Amino acid sequence: MSPSRKNNIVSPTTYFVDHTTMALGNMVTGFYDGNVPVPLIYPPQYNAIVMAEDMPYENVKVDYFDNQLVSSDNTLKLNIAPSTEIILENDQTFTQNPSNRYLIVIYGPTTRSIPAQTVPYKIIVMC
Repeated sequence: MSPSRKNNIVSPTTYFVDHTTMALGNMVTGFYDGNVPVPLIYPPQYNAIVMAEDMPYENVKVDYFDNQLVSSDNTLKLNIAPSTEIILENDQTFTQNPSNRYLIVIYGPTTRSIPAQTVPYKIIVMC
């Protein structure tokens, strides 16, 4: 999934990180499936799968993470700590291994390695 700062089309199935209510003027990032066709209009309009309000000192990544918890674009590796909250989209606790799934990851600082490594604050397992 790719982030977009274009026109994001929100549907009833769009997931809002932290169930935030968006308001006019909020700075947001929309994540969409880059493999889905987009109408050739200007400005481009993308069907948002996930929307996140831009917060200082907090990053959001939506991607498929493999069995080593490395993102599909090889830019982020997750190091899960006991303090990492792992939940489903409906806020239920997720007790299984989150690897080999699409995840919404909320995190702060990262290393400068390739891939960058982080201890996420929260992982939301997408259904």
